[in-house]
Amino acid sequence: MREKNPHRGLPVLAGLVAIMMAGCTPDNSSSEPKGKAASPDGEVAAETDKADAAVPDPAAVDAAAKDLASGPVGGARAIDVEYDDYTFHYAYPAQAGQIPELKAQLDADAEKKRTTLAKETAEFRVEAEKDGFPFRPYAQSTDWAVVTDLPNWLSLSAEIYAFTGGAHGNTTFDSLLWDKKAGQQRKLMSLFTSSATLAKAVQPALCDALDRARAKKRGKKIVRDQSDWMSACIGLEDTIPILGSSSGKAFDRIGFLIPPYAAGPYAEGSYEVTLPVTSAILRAVKPEFKESFATGR
Repeated sequence: MREKNPHRGLPVLAGLVAIMMAGCTPDNSSSEPKGKAASPDGEVAAETDKADAAVPDPAAVDAAAKDLASGPVGGARAIDVEYDDYTFHYAYPAQAGQIPELKAQLDADAEKKRTTLAKETAEFRVEAEKDGFPFRPYAQSTDWAVVTDLPNWLSLSAEIYAFTGGAHGNTTFDSLLWDKKAGQQRKLMSLFTSSATLAKAVQPALCDALDRARAKKRGKKIVRDQSDWMSACIGLEDTIPILGSSSGKAFDRIGFLIPPYAAGPYAEGSYEVTLPVTSAILRAVKPEFKESFATGR
């Protein structure tokens, strides 16, 4: 389960992750405080970096970025960097850190994101000073959490927040599916015969569940209207699908993370929908992956 980070006040996928994780082995690393990572010997190591300079020295940024590839092996990790120009946060759970290839992939992703953020922020500061408008520090955070950890699969979801000087920041989502037997990441849709087949199997239930969630937030019944984006039935392309399990043995649930603006105004925030795997969904699974799925309730 993902813990809320009071420093950022970001929305948390606690409800969905709790549902998808039901019946799975508890993650003992979830009690570790934010901004710290559990080392292999059980100790907790802080990974923070703060500079007083308004504009980070490029050499220091490069050195700090390279440091992302080091640190605890086989444990959870949270990286926090704070400059006057920007703040950066990137975290992943112990289950991901225990897979060397996946850890290296996530560390590389964190390094790429931070160096890109530093470059973009430096350019924005120069532009602000040149054109005489106020400079507003950027912020970016990525929090990976376990959806389910099966014998042959690790399913992760990420909540990503970014502020780039505008009226407000925005939240998006991502997912990652790791095939432990093959030792590689697989795109979720690659487990199905086609996205169209999966959409046909899940869309009616997905849209009904979304309308119930909309009605709860808006305090009124939703009358579906495909000409109105706020009450239209959305497609899979508007969601980030994730695979979960209630048994800890096979995928028997499929979730959909829906960011702000995809199904309603920004003020409504994000939506989360979880559906059981049905026989129709099973028929959409490629033969070579069917043994990893089971019908759910």
